[in-house]
Amino acid sequence: MGGGAASAAAGKTRPVTVRARRPGPPLPMGPGRLSWSLLLRCRRAAAALGAPRCRPLPARPLSAAGPLRASLRPPGTGGGAPWNGVAGAGGDEDEEEEEEEDEAALEELLGPSPLAPGPGAQRVAVVHPAVKWGPQKSPLTTAELQIAEAVALVDTLQNWTVLDKIILPTKNPNKKFVFGKGNFQVLTEKIKKLPHVTAVFLNVERISSLTKKELEGAWGVQVFDRYTVVLHIFRCNARTKEAKLQVALAEIPLLRSNLKNEVSQRDQQRGGSRYIMGSGETFLEIQSRVLKERELKIRNALEKLRRKRSLLRTQRRKCEFPMVSVMGYTNCGKTTLIKALTGEAGLQPRDQLFATLDITAHAGYLPSHMTVIYVDTIGFLTDLPHNLVESFSATLEEVAYSDLIVHVRDITHPETILQKATVLSVLRNLDLPSHLLDSMVEVHNKVDLIEGYKPTEENALAVSALHGHGLEELKQEIEKKILTATGKKILTVNINLEGPQLSWLYKEATVQDVEVMPEDGTARVKVIIGSSAFGRYKNLFPNSEIFMS
Repeated sequence: MGGGAASAAAGKTRPVTVRARRPGPPLPMGPGRLSWSLLLRCRRAAAALGAPRCRPLPARPLSAAGPLRASLRPPGTGGGAPWNGVAGAGGDEDEEEEEEEDEAALEELLGPSPLAPGPGAQRVAVVHPAVKWGPQKSPLTTAELQIAEAVALVDTLQNWTVLDKIILPTKNPNKKFVFGKGNFQVLTEKIKKLPHVTAVFLNVERISSLTKKELEGAWGVQVFDRYTVVLHIFRCNARTKEAKLQVALAEIPLLRSNLKNEVSQRDQQRGGSRYIMGSGETFLEIQSRVLKERELKIRNALEKLRRKRSLLRTQRRKCEFPMVSVMGYTNCGKTTLIKALTGEAGLQPRDQLFATLDITAHAGYLPSHMTVIYVDTIGFLTDLPHNLVESFSATLEEVAYSDLIVHVRDITHPETILQKATVLSVLRNLDLPSHLLDSMVEVHNKVDLIEGYKPTEENALAVSALHGHGLEELKQEIEKKILTATGKKILTVNINLEGPQLSWLYKEATVQDVEVMPEDGTARVKVIIGSSAFGRYKNLFPNSEIFMS
């Protein structure tokens, strides 16, 4: 009987086919990667057998608050709908599995950074190499102002404290030890006398891995340059996946530089074969390949997010909302100005450098009641390394699709002219359309701190975003520029109140004023209307009287 039952069961058993993993470069085995890989293969086999599919509990840190949530139903079944436990169609399963694999790979890319200084406190000595002469000396600033900005960068970071500020002259900051022999010796003695110093912030754009190694050996503490410090500020302030991916992309050049330094140390410390386990690849080749694969994954993930943002942009364009990009040097008051223009209570400006890393959009109204979208963008910084700007190009590309740029300046800052030059230089390098640069509105912010201030630059507007001074004039200027840029028209239309024209205009245009004439049942309506909506209106109501304002 057992044999007959077995043969009968064998006759009913369906063949099981487990799909092979799609070809591609091997993923590095980081935390959680092995378990995800096994889980996905087991689920594919279970689906082929018709077994019910369950979702695992999402991975989360132990310290995370809130109840754990697990969905035991496949997507689309609904909370109250009965579910028989049968897996869905093969195409849907493939899409779900792809999404899960993408999500797992993304989580791995957004893991802890190997370059992060660590969560502990840092007691920092800030050192500024003051260039005496030559092309590297900026005529628009001083060593004292430059070191003040470096101190502000350190103060932005939580648990980082400035122990001392040191300015030393140098002829060429690109030398191996940055300073001449005498000044380097004086600096070394100063640093070693500082109590409990843990790091030195060398206020130069970028130092080579060899210079970093030599300086750390001489001073016995970590050495950071502007690239490293600004990148760490970005890392701490990144909130969205896109911002975190852009930070991870900006880390790649540093990781490559550190890799070359590590390989040279290995070659000096030991001889023997340079190849790993007879694979035919050297340590440098393997690690370089892993870095290249990581960079490719990050760029692919950013491209997916860019396509999503492009779709959202297209949807906004259909609504014909004008876009105004608010730009400026870091901590110039961009977010405060947007809050003043929109009245959005949820905006919380912070008095620190690089408080905004993500593109955020906020709706506001102009004097004609036209709705506009103000876009808050990342701030700029002098001597910001090119690689760092390039990594955030996906964020800055939103500016190219704006109808207007508002350039905000902190007019009280002693380096306000240099800051303006820095912002304009970055904007020119973004290859923006010429009409955007030509129509840009310049705003001089924080004028409440300078008594009787009047702008000397032509067409600049004096504003205090904090106290509301000059906001109405700014809104009028924005409206004028928006009407020119978008081709919107201000019209007066005579309509019959019994017809559908008025409701149509309220829906498709910006109604400014309605003057009702009850004796003949008509109204005179003043509207702002886009070109496409105006064309539709003339087609729908060909007999309507229209007067250009």
